[in-house]
Amino acid sequence: MDVNVMVPLKRQLVDYTVSLFNEGFLDEQFNQLQQLQDESNPDFVVEVVTLFFENAERLLNELTIALSHESIDFKRLDAHVHHLKGSSSSIGAQRIHRVCISFRNSCVEQNVEGCLKSLQQVKQEYSLVKTKLETLFKMEQKILGARESVL
Repeated sequence: MDVNVMVPLKRQLVDYTVSLFNEGFLDEQFNQLQQLQDESNPDFVVEVVTLFFENAERLLNELTIALSHESIDFKRLDAHVHHLKGSSSSIGAQRIHRVCISFRNSCVEQNVEGCLKSLQQVKQEYSLVKTKLETLFKMEQKILGARESVL
């Protein structure tokens, strides 16, 4: 691939990344995560985020099941939300983190409707951030592939 193709690809990646921060999908924690990645561990961010995706999907499933019971264990529900809040914060998934805060408030208030509404919001934000990060990683891979074909 021509070196001239690299410049627009990199520009696209930078613009897309900036948009993720401007739209509140990511925060400074994501930058810190990226700074931990180096040549000895080039897939660090992808690996950490993939673990987050797996963990989040398991937690969202558990939250869905917990809220489907007639008798809801709000302490257990809150523990799951707290876990999701922490893991989303650790990768910089700011919008999921924010929804988890209101979700936890609904758990404390034992507000079933609030919990159900928050669960839907968390699922929506999770789906959005997953799609956005997968797109980001594909863009990075495209640049890496282009760089290797130049070398």
